[in-house]
Amino acid sequence: MTSFASYPSLIGRTVLVTGGSSGIGACIVERFVAQGAKVGFIDIDQDAGRVLELSLSAAPQCPKFVFADLADIDALGAAVESIRKCLGPIGILINNAANDQRHAIGQTTSASWDLGMAINLKQQFFAAQAVVDDMKQLGGGSIINFGSVSWMLKQGGMPVYATAKAAIQGLTRSLARDLGPFNIRVNTLVPGWVMTEKQIRLWLDDTARADIARGQCIDRLLVADDIARMALFLAADDSVMCTAQDFVVDGGWT
Repeated sequence: MTSFASYPSLIGRTVLVTGGSSGIGACIVERFVAQGAKVGFIDIDQDAGRVLELSLSAAPQCPKFVFADLADIDALGAAVESIRKCLGPIGILINNAANDQRHAIGQTTSASWDLGMAINLKQQFFAAQAVVDDMKQLGGGSIINFGSVSWMLKQGGMPVYATAKAAIQGLTRSLARDLGPFNIRVNTLVPGWVMTEKQIRLWLDDTARADIARGQCIDRLLVADDIARMALFLAADDSVMCTAQDFVVDGGWT
């Protein structure tokens, strides 16, 4: 049986996960709770968030779910404050929330462009802004911004999403430079094609399986746990000198 690392430095630390109700985010919430961290997570899917919160209620550190539309920056700020009041200063931010909805060039409007940027890019910056003072107070912290291999692979059919995700790397490097003097690390975690329930239901077919087998060096479907384990490492003190970097977990596709 395969066994994975435990990180003592995560015990008792307050972790904020955006988009934590389902998919990769839910797995990240579960894995940080298992490490003994105090986890708060924000999502627009209220039903799934409550179910996940209840399923982990017996853990030594029960997570806190807060409903919010992350595209609404005022609502995001209020949600962060609610988690802070409940769990204490936030030392780890996992900027996981995103929406990879497919869209064509001709069907993209100014409004849909702005919404795509708000969901996939803007809220990552403002979530980071909302926790910086906490991390300064704590003497350091870790911000993990989620990117995507989609733009690296020149994937079509989602120009707004791909543009936003490419911009995450610039955001990470800018924040890493400004926040480094305060011992705050900022990195980009770049997942490949992760087989969440949504991805399997909407897009995984025989052609997609063939693409994965041809593209990845490791011929195995990527799962949420593969991403969560990298997030644990980047949040823990084990990665104390890692900042302004891209950590790609894609089975060797890029």
